[in-house]
Amino acid sequence: MTHFPKALMLVAALGLAACANPNRFDNGAGAGPGAGAGAGAFVPGSADDPSSAAYFSQRVGDRVLFAVDQSSLSPEARMTLDGQAQWLLTNSDYLAVIEGHADEQGTREYNLALGARRANAVMEYLVSKGVPASRLKFISYGKERPLEICSEESCYAKNRRAVTVISASSLTG
Repeated sequence: MTHFPKALMLVAALGLAACANPNRFDNGAGAGPGAGAGAGAFVPGSADDPSSAAYFSQRVGDRVLFAVDQSSLSPEARMTLDGQAQWLLTNSDYLAVIEGHADEQGTREYNLALGARRANAVMEYLVSKGVPASRLKFISYGKERPLEICSEESCYAKNRRAVTVISASSLTG
């Protein structure tokens, strides 16, 4: 019986000693959230992880806007799409669907066609930057999925867009 209390004390001491160094898993990437357990400077899958969908959406930018009744790309849209193309080329495990959208003005049929032209313009630009067409497809929602619902230009402007939605590729493995 004299060994049990000693063994219990030894286990407790070892347990406390294991907790004494908060940086025991630090790989030199710094402290902070996600720095433990060899995670590096970011939490995998977060907006800080350059290979995550969250990073693509929040840091690279997943949408471009268009002028009224237009499907041509503005200089700002091209800058965003250059970043998208680079990200897609670096992260080849992802596929992308480009969604074309329109504001509520005009007929349903006109807006479906306009959304398709917008999505196709984005797809063609990404292909021109080297993204394989086999990893891209597009769809038009016309005016069916507005971000904002109001009859003001500020709402219309947000709804005239193309959104690149990425997903994990089924081609890997």
